[in-house]
Amino acid sequence: MLRGRDRQRVAVDALLRRARVGRGGVLVVCGEPGSGRTALLDHARRSSEAVLCVDDVRVLDDDLRRLAADVTDTQAALLIATDGETFGLPAVVLDPLDRAESLLVLHDLVPGLPGALAVDLADLACGNPLALVELARSLTSDQLGGIAPPPDGLPRDSSLRGRLLARFAALPQRARDVVALAAVDEELTADELARLTGDLDAVTEAGALLDPRRLIRSTLYAGLSPAVRFQAHARLAELLPPGPRRAWHAACTGQAGDEPADQLTTSAERARRCGDFATAARDHDRAARLTSDPEQKARRLLNAAADHWAHGAPHRARAVLRTASRLTDTTELKALVDLVVGGIDLGESLPDVAADRLVRAARSLLGTRRGLAVAALGFAGEAASIAGDHRRYSAIAEFAARIRLADEPPATRLTLEHLAGMAATFDGRHDVALPALRQVIELAHQVPGPQARIWASQAAYVLGDAAGSHEMATGAVTAARESGLTALVPWALVYRALSALLLDQHAAALTAATEGVHAATAIGQHNAVVDHLTILALLAALRGDAETALHRIDAATEHITQRGLTRPGTFGAWAFACVDLARDRPADALDRLRLHPGHAGIKVMAAPHVVEAAVACGQPSTADRALQRFERWAEATGSLARRALSHRCHGLLETGTADEHFEEAIRLHRASGTAMELAKTELLYGNRLRRGRKPKVAREHLRDAVRIFQSYQADHWVARATAELRAAGDTTGEPNDRPELTPQQAQIARLVAEGATNREIAARLFLSHRTVEHHLRNIFARLGVRSRVELTRRLD
Repeated sequence: MLRGRDRQRVAVDALLRRARVGRGGVLVVCGEPGSGRTALLDHARRSSEAVLCVDDVRVLDDDLRRLAADVTDTQAALLIATDGETFGLPAVVLDPLDRAESLLVLHDLVPGLPGALAVDLADLACGNPLALVELARSLTSDQLGGIAPPPDGLPRDSSLRGRLLARFAALPQRARDVVALAAVDEELTADELARLTGDLDAVTEAGALLDPRRLIRSTLYAGLSPAVRFQAHARLAELLPPGPRRAWHAACTGQAGDEPADQLTTSAERARRCGDFATAARDHDRAARLTSDPEQKARRLLNAAADHWAHGAPHRARAVLRTASRLTDTTELKALVDLVVGGIDLGESLPDVAADRLVRAARSLLGTRRGLAVAALGFAGEAASIAGDHRRYSAIAEFAARIRLADEPPATRLTLEHLAGMAATFDGRHDVALPALRQVIELAHQVPGPQARIWASQAAYVLGDAAGSHEMATGAVTAARESGLTALVPWALVYRALSALLLDQHAAALTAATEGVHAATAIGQHNAVVDHLTILALLAALRGDAETALHRIDAATEHITQRGLTRPGTFGAWAFACVDLARDRPADALDRLRLHPGHAGIKVMAAPHVVEAAVACGQPSTADRALQRFERWAEATGSLARRALSHRCHGLLETGTADEHFEEAIRLHRASGTAMELAKTELLYGNRLRRGRKPKVAREHLRDAVRIFQSYQADHWVARATAELRAAGDTTGEPNDRPELTPQQAQIARLVAEGATNREIAARLFLSHRTVEHHLRNIFARLGVRSRVELTRRLD
């Protein structure tokens, strides 16, 4: 189905086309103020001289009714814009923009807008286009620099704000009183207001001004006088049942002492345990506002900041932390601030700075909050890994080993084992790494929560247990969402994507990484966005889709350079090298992989492509050095998929035993279920057999390769394998008679069916506009359809 602006414009254009052939009529365009009604009417005026437009209609008077009847079946069209009812006439409703559309609008209006601030503005605007424009225009240089909180409502010179306040002023007094109650308590619904006040008529008269969206309530609250706010708080302190909400309103009128702050703190802690971090942040913040003691106030603000971060609102967390840090200079509180800020920086800032901050927090907290200190070291290690600073990672792991106790509880032991295992892996000491990483997986079954599963998924991935890694990562995503820890979702999705790729499940990897980009974008985790973009680039490159891979690398490159993100940078270099290999540029691929400073772990993972490039360039010694590191890892972990790649590399390097290595690689690929890599191995082996004058055997392997590449819809590799098959004497090849879509084509088809434009699809899937058009042509051809409408019907 069509959605948003597409559907409304289609309806208006259809009316104008009918009018041109003498079948005109009337259409009501219904939407709230600022929803784009006037813009749609302006579009109609530009498109036709025979259109009559009437804006901001509240009542359909007799003249308009007669006009609506008169234009029917003529060469004229009547458009009526309203924010109320549709008057029983044909109508379209202007739906609010969704978050992705809102973010696109904001980034078009303010290029370089900080991601977390964009998310806050999108949430505040609630999909209202005019609100997005006015909020974007009101931003200050401090806000754009990320050092000031976002506005709490529309700017004072906003025309939309003026309209909302004018509607409020036009209400009868009793309806204004009801709206004031809703403005000072965002939780109140219309039904609850009717029940509390007993005045259903007033609630009905208030109408759309009781909309619970933040845009309306925050704007109305800012427009209330202090006296009206006081009266509203006082009335709710009488009407609400006993509890934290009633206590809060009582405190706002000065009717209570410290008790409301304590009640709100208890409520926040209860909400946190239930995974409702948004409520926890609100109640911790309210408790802090009612607290006079500076240190206690700082602790409550710190808790609010931690809850904002967990809920995926790092920009708000930073704003609260700035206030907290000014209130006290005690060592523990400063360390706790460092811990929360370091956690935020891990996702959106310079990882090396985050690592230093987190280590400093760990040292300060070790004597009083040991569990938090060890957790800080775990996050510091992750920051060092993102930066590709393995010397720093080793130092963090050594510090963790020195502070280790004999009777560690499972949660801290898991983190310490993880640091030890990963540090040993980066150093190539697999005999030390493997026992520690196996302990991480075992302990993860004893420790609740998503973080333990993220560590375990990473450990299983290093150990070559792709299925176990995928299971743990999936569990981490589920646990993070169920517990409200939104901040951990993109991180968990990284390992779900990587483990799916190791399993050769490209569709699952594509889904996880795409979901990861959008989850990270929604909460302002720029570094995680880059992680997922480079994984998506690698996926495209492995399929031979060079244009898509390069587009995604380009989207990530600036952030990689600015923030020193070596880990995703190495993924990007690996993806670029795969593009070079697909384009028969092995020397470029070798230089890209060999000269990139890189992340040690990922460079080992990319070793099979180094070998392929080095052999093609006639540099066997370079290939042999890369293979030795990879082979030690593959043999130590026992991973069938990695051992298959190791044998493939030996097949490329050796002469007398090459056939044995290729045959063993094929056997291991089949045993591990890695079909795409099997096809590449058979392509390489077939090429070798053909050049060795064994065309019959070569054709057997090349036909298998063609079939597998076709099943993945990897068009580039289908063409390569088919050409090699013809060179081996096969004049027919095997036609692609399978109509199934690739995972990416299926995503594009689904978005088309939902009404997305090519531009929207390109932005959502991080593709170029030209790539989307190319995929659509292939989709139409494979499904035998000729238009987007037919495609939509086919997918229904």
